[in-house]
Amino acid sequence: MQNFKTSHNNKKRFYDFLLPLFAGLISITCCFTVAAQICPPNIDFESGTFSGWTCYTGYTSAVGAQNVISLSPSGAPVYNKHTMYSSNTAEVDPYGGFPVSCPNGSGHSIRLGSTTAGGEAEGISYEFTIPANANSYSLIYNYAVVFQSPNHRENEQPRMEIEITNVTDNSLISCASFTFIALGSSLPGFLVSSQSDSISVLYKDWSAVSVDLSGNAGKTIRLMFKTADCTFRRHFGYAYIDVNSECSSNFVGANYCPDDTIINVTAPYGYQGYTWYDSSLTNILGTTQILTLSPPPASGTTIAVTLEPYNGYGCPNTLFTQLKDSLVISANAGRDTLSCNKVPVPIGVNPKAGILYNWTPAAGLSKTDIANPFASPDTTTRYIVTSNNSGGGCRSSDTVLVRSSIIDNSLQLIGKAIFCIDNGDSALLKVQPTSSIQWFKNDIAINGARQTTNRITTGGAYYALLVNALGCSATTEKQTIFIDKAKPGITYPVEYAVINLPIDLKARPIGDTVLWNPGASLNNPASFTPTFTGALEKLYTINITTAAGCLTVDTQLVKTITRVEIYVPTAFTPNNDGKNDYLRPILKGIKSVRYFRVFNRWGQLLFEMKNEQPGWDGNFKGLAQQTQTVVWILGCAGVDGVDYMQKGTSILLR
Repeated sequence: MQNFKTSHNNKKRFYDFLLPLFAGLISITCCFTVAAQICPPNIDFESGTFSGWTCYTGYTSAVGAQNVISLSPSGAPVYNKHTMYSSNTAEVDPYGGFPVSCPNGSGHSIRLGSTTAGGEAEGISYEFTIPANANSYSLIYNYAVVFQSPNHRENEQPRMEIEITNVTDNSLISCASFTFIALGSSLPGFLVSSQSDSISVLYKDWSAVSVDLSGNAGKTIRLMFKTADCTFRRHFGYAYIDVNSECSSNFVGANYCPDDTIINVTAPYGYQGYTWYDSSLTNILGTTQILTLSPPPASGTTIAVTLEPYNGYGCPNTLFTQLKDSLVISANAGRDTLSCNKVPVPIGVNPKAGILYNWTPAAGLSKTDIANPFASPDTTTRYIVTSNNSGGGCRSSDTVLVRSSIIDNSLQLIGKAIFCIDNGDSALLKVQPTSSIQWFKNDIAINGARQTTNRITTGGAYYALLVNALGCSATTEKQTIFIDKAKPGITYPVEYAVINLPIDLKARPIGDTVLWNPGASLNNPASFTPTFTGALEKLYTINITTAAGCLTVDTQLVKTITRVEIYVPTAFTPNNDGKNDYLRPILKGIKSVRYFRVFNRWGQLLFEMKNEQPGWDGNFKGLAQQTQTVVWILGCAGVDGVDYMQKGTSILLR
């Protein structure tokens, strides 16, 4: 397996001020400018695949004072390491805020790496051979960078490396090859992301680097891009890469229309300085990226531009181009398409630099002045795109039909969303008729449920998937149905209350509302925990109602006594006959039991319980105890506010 390792210890000094600038995002765009040059296959990713590119994965580590990135071919792009983007995405980088798709007009860009840190490294490379007769050959790539800048040593930092290599001569093209490390102070053009937290994230928007490959006809060139996390596996580094789709010697605007009134010749963007000359390189024509000539010079005129990169960001280069009035523009509105439920669909084609676009009508379009807007018309609409050169000539038009299809995805509930099955209520869900209907319960398709109505017999979350004859689909909102069933009523144990002293009662918490009947002697008959204060015995019915309307009726008998009473049987027979099987106290007017303990005659604790109805079954550590006399001690609190402690003996009979 092929393996790449790079070691960095002694860097050039100009790297020192580059080091802090790359905190995780890198994006590169390449474009070849050479007369009659044919683009290497898919170097621009325009097939929407990684064909022709070699993808790598690996790891980074600090070895002594060096940083080592170890990469091996992955055989295919790896999820979240080699990610493809289409130019119609509106996504921007979360830290830099610039578009993840390179703004160079091409159809696809990729991301190298991600924000998931873990000591990971990733790479991508492309090899091509310069044509044998191409002695004048230039390469321009564009990049944008961002990554975290933790407080690590230089050899431990996240980084990005760019290597442009003459493989034939085994030589690195040094002025176009960089190592960016998150270390040091910020450089002009780099900003601290507003999304930074405790760790700063630095980023730089798209910039350009030119590589002069003239004199290398017939030789093989390799582009290699690498990113790596920090060696502590906690801080990330990632990249976006793109390649221009145009591979020719002409700049944008160099080919112009015969009927243009002006021409705008555009040099590659991202450089610090531009100087335009005539063919003799003696007369300066302009000093900005775009050179405007009005009226256009004669067809066949040669001009040149000198590109001055930002300090340390590539090689100075002078490029020549010939102006020709041979441009032909054919407007392309794209294929007829279908918009379902007003979901935007792309129309048109990828833009061409230097071409102006205008769409009519404007209704339903995301923008009217771009090559490939999104359309979401209310009704079927025929859109017209008119294209012309920036100089005004070569006017051309084309049309595209966008059919609009709207599915009524409303969901009607007939009945109740929550009901008690005992009350005869029901729930019926209904949708509008369409070509295909499929009902779902809890996100699982219901077998055979394809009708417009669905009678619900079990609780769950329901919705329907609707498809019409044109192939448009839509889902309804979810409707949750809750079906309840009443619980059987029970009789509570008798409560004893000392006459005219308060005692707390408690109903089962099995519903949403409760009503004690009659309400006499209760402080709040609508409470689950009312307080009884009275002199007379009361038998209460307790109506407990759930949110679904299910009714359960319990009963509670409250007997009144003149004083607190405590009684413990003098004997019990734990033989499982259902009669007197437990030694337990009989309590009247007791609010809570603090303890009930049973000892044998040697003082060994056989049993202890602290609940409201303690009872001993005659076993100790799982073994049945023989006939004997035991001692019990009871501590409890009465409803009269008095603490009671009693003790006595009882006989265990077998």
